[in-house]
Amino acid sequence: MSLCLVIDEMHPSLPDYMQEIGVQLHYRPELTAAEVPAALAAHPYDGLMVRSKLRVTVELLAHGPQLRYVARAGAGVDNIDEEAMAAAGVTLLNAPEGNRDAVGEYAVGLLLGLFRNIVRADKEVRSRQWRREANRGEEIGGKTIGLLGYGHMGRAFARRLSAFDCTVLAHDHDPAVLADKYATLVGLEELQQRAEVFSLHIPYSTANHHFVNEELLQGFEKPIWLMNTARGEILDHAALVRNLQSGQVRGAALDVLENEKLGTLKPEQQARFDYLTNAANVVLSPHVGGWTFQSYRRINEVLAEKLRVFLQTGF
Repeated sequence: MSLCLVIDEMHPSLPDYMQEIGVQLHYRPELTAAEVPAALAAHPYDGLMVRSKLRVTVELLAHGPQLRYVARAGAGVDNIDEEAMAAAGVTLLNAPEGNRDAVGEYAVGLLLGLFRNIVRADKEVRSRQWRREANRGEEIGGKTIGLLGYGHMGRAFARRLSAFDCTVLAHDHDPAVLADKYATLVGLEELQQRAEVFSLHIPYSTANHHFVNEELLQGFEKPIWLMNTARGEILDHAALVRNLQSGQVRGAALDVLENEKLGTLKPEQQARFDYLTNAANVVLSPHVGGWTFQSYRRINEVLAEKLRVFLQTGF
């Protein structure tokens, strides 16, 4: 039987799923990040289940020499040192299938919110302003939507866009990624030539820190609407603000920010945040694209199945 330490809050269905596949849980969501190394060392855990409480590093793994797997309850693995995991012979399991539908739906909502001024109009009506012409919007139909990244999240968004009679282009650096009926795969240059909306769907890594920067944004032939439901660090927020000010970015919908711990913003981050929160053509939300009641449970289902296969086969 596998013994797994769980250090973050999980959907209450987790114990039942794990019992079915022979995994014994030590459920310790009350642990702080600083307490996890000692907890790992206290028992012969072969598994660790996390969300985003701490970084999985060389130093952390040294406290759990018997670890065989780390299960990330979610899609992003930017808090996990994959090189350290590989060097230690520890397998990484994550669950992008668990919340891809939630993200796909939410991205459509953000795009509609951006195009139809829904957030601004709501605030105006609540303050007894009835401004119809000022809130005349854009339609998704007929637009060319460019997706950066065509993995689970990009595909989920593209599938939902198919109902809107728009053109969807996708660029992915991985040559193994295949096109489907919902999007056409193109090079980045062609995407920049044709896209009117630019939506980010790539995972964060040090290699793509600020991948979307001044040069990339200026490379679009048309002014664009920008959406980010991936990770804030992919986007250079200083470049975003400059391009919003110049009109190269017509509007932005951001579910993620460069620093989501709003009480720790550096002065330059605070200045950018203040601009974004006061801009009428910017829609903001607190990293909730994948955050639904359904995805909360489904992530457990996905992890349980992947863990079952791993425990049976070692892969």
